[in-house]
Amino acid sequence: MSGQHEYDVLVAGSGIAGLSAAAAALQNGARVAILERAPPEDRGGNTRWTDALMRMKRDREVSDDFEEHFAKNSGYYLDPSLMREVASGSHEQWSGITRTLSFTDPEVIATFADRAGPTIEWLQSFGIRFDFLPTYFLTACQPRLAPVGGGLALVEALGAWVDANGADTFYRTTARRLVQRADGRVAGLYVTDAEGRGREIRAHATILACGGFEGNPEMLARYIGPGARYIRPVARGGYYNKGEGLRMALEVGSAPCGDFSSFHAEPLDPRSGAPEPIVLVFNYGVLVNKQGRRFVDEAPATVDATYESITRIIHQQNDGIGYVILDAKIDDVPNWRKAVRSDVPPHTAPTLEALADEIGVDPITLIETISAYNDACPAPDGFQALNLDGLRTKDGYQPRKSNWARRIDTSPFRAFPVICGNCFTFGGVKINTKAQVLDTDGIVIPGLYAGGEMIGLYYGTYTGATSVLRGAVFGKIAGADAAQSAVARNTARSAAERPLLEPI
Repeated sequence: MSGQHEYDVLVAGSGIAGLSAAAAALQNGARVAILERAPPEDRGGNTRWTDALMRMKRDREVSDDFEEHFAKNSGYYLDPSLMREVASGSHEQWSGITRTLSFTDPEVIATFADRAGPTIEWLQSFGIRFDFLPTYFLTACQPRLAPVGGGLALVEALGAWVDANGADTFYRTTARRLVQRADGRVAGLYVTDAEGRGREIRAHATILACGGFEGNPEMLARYIGPGARYIRPVARGGYYNKGEGLRMALEVGSAPCGDFSSFHAEPLDPRSGAPEPIVLVFNYGVLVNKQGRRFVDEAPATVDATYESITRIIHQQNDGIGYVILDAKIDDVPNWRKAVRSDVPPHTAPTLEALADEIGVDPITLIETISAYNDACPAPDGFQALNLDGLRTKDGYQPRKSNWARRIDTSPFRAFPVICGNCFTFGGVKINTKAQVLDTDGIVIPGLYAGGEMIGLYYGTYTGATSVLRGAVFGKIAGADAAQSAVARNTARSAAERPLLEPI
């Protein structure tokens, strides 16, 4: 492990949050080091593997429902007296228990919304292009901006820039614990390299941008429960996220924030090893469990607004699995294969009985389920594949289907298995609007910042297409503030060490 042993800013992680932090710190005159557990070819964490969709209605403005959606999903059964305190004054006026309350801080979200547009503009300065590109959502209620080339384009552009502008990157290097001075200031990290050799890397400021714990089965079982055995990371980057950053932050007294018992859920084909092998066509068919029974309304609204909640219900079924049952009429849906990223074809059979045998579901129960569903379907007139069409099952039939309810009666019949994938975990640490980490008394832990998945923002329902944006916005904020603090310290130190001139 070569390079300097002391830096102005030390960044753990090289996804969008870590690279944004490193680039902003370099632009503000800091000496920067980056730690990355993965080898160079896997650099970029989850960002490398995602489309990096962003909840923007234009490249300078977030969606109309941005802050509203966060507010609706900011926590559970929050104390009204504490919420009145939040509404009546600024963050500095809140009591310690309110500053550390496990809820989504409206000042942090306001900063997020305000800085999103300028951050997109900043990313464009690295040669990254953005556009409203086609997505895997065949039906959607919100616009989504994306970098051309997806998350990989972000990683490659920012990664090349920080490499060319003096950052030292240590690959196959894992942060193990924070180094603290006697006065409590975080002064760097103890790390180990690929040979298991350990040492300290000192820095004026440390930014934890090393992801959540979706790659750590012990932490998943501890926080999410026994059902964690049935989930897996959505893409390769998630396997590198083993939770050390979160653990070490909590060990030095960081306030927890975000829903530790939950995660961003996506419906995956368990047979596929492709990156993010999502299956998003269940709204055009029915979902059955291993017993062959329906268990959910497959189409209460557009797919982008409902897939996560439906995936969570799939996770609650026996062995955490469901099956999307379709018939030949799926071909009436334009480009339906765009909504399936599995590289394994669906199970296909000429009859429902043969399909049941193919997927290991009781044929009699499946045939009964589909027969009852077919009897509840309306006339197919008015079917609109790419719009909410209101074709719903008849009253009294349960579980109802609210849109795209058409009979499943035309061979060949198809089925995709679906499990719950873990895109990223929700549990993180509490930050202020400068991305500084707060302790359990609501006081800034000096020298410690966080970005990306390390920040606890989400409860219940994920505010879609905000995770990569969160990483860029707060990574940039953290890097700039940390660098400015370090440069000011260096300037003051130089002035103090400068010898006084003797009077003539």
